Amino acid sequence: MSDPLLPELLELAQEAARRAGELLRDGRPADLAVAATKSSPIDVVTEMDIAAEKLITDVISARRPDDGFLGEEGASSEGSSGIRWVIDPLDGTVNYLYGLPTWSVSIAAERDGERIVGVVAAPMRGETYHAVLGGGAWATGAWEGDRRLAVRPAPPLDQALVSTGFNYVAEVKAHQAEVVRQLIPLLRDIRRGGSAAVDLCDVAAGRLDGYYERGLNAWDVAAGDLIAREAGARTGGRPGERPSRDLTVAGAPGVFEPLQRLLEDFGAWHD
Repeated sequence: MSDPLLPELLELAQEAARRAGELLRDGRPADLAVAATKSSPIDVVTEMDIAAEKLITDVISARRPDDGFLGEEGASSEGSSGIRWVIDPLDGTVNYLYGLPTWSVSIAAERDGERIVGVVAAPMRGETYHAVLGGGAWATGAWEGDRRLAVRPAPPLDQALVSTGFNYVAEVKAHQAEVVRQLIPLLRDIRRGGSAAVDLCDVAAGRLDGYYERGLNAWDVAAGDLIAREAGARTGGRPGERPSRDLTVAGAPGVFEPLQRLLEDFGAWHD
């Protein structure tokens, strides 16, 4: 990494993600309760989402007080350094609430609007994924050192394993189910993990051939998108567009393009 700022930001993101992951894993109360709802009564926030975001912002601000923040649970500040941290302190909150293992901490750093560092910690997997712009994507496991990530060689679409997610608003979810109904006969199969950040890292690691979802926010995808791209994936939204709330698509080259076309044909971006 020729830019001396990148190792500093990566180390800080890794430390903050590790500490937040430990808090969430080890501090989960037996009587964990819903603290608030977002888009619907089943789109929830827990007390641990809020605590993890505060921990992350405190860790980063102690070292870099002039940086800005955009966080799912309300952290928002412009900063004056040109660096902004995009944080999802608990991606997969409903999984976490129910005791399911697929949840993560997602932290990305942007410089002047460009994502340059991404870290996704998945404590129940014992894995942390990271990437620096131009430096490849890597995973560190509980029992191994850094392993470079690379997407799988693209299979024909009818042999592709693709993951997706669903909105918490009933009408939107019903439309998404109709898209899945049309799509699934054309694929090997569809998975639904529950954490967009983990799904993007699974594309990077070759555990999935593709992923798509509608309704995601910047904090859901900021780190995972960079990790996927640095592992060789293509990412985007509707044809010719970047990932957005309308649609996020990721996949190995050769899977991304036909999957994106099908999703456009099926109106996956539409309510």
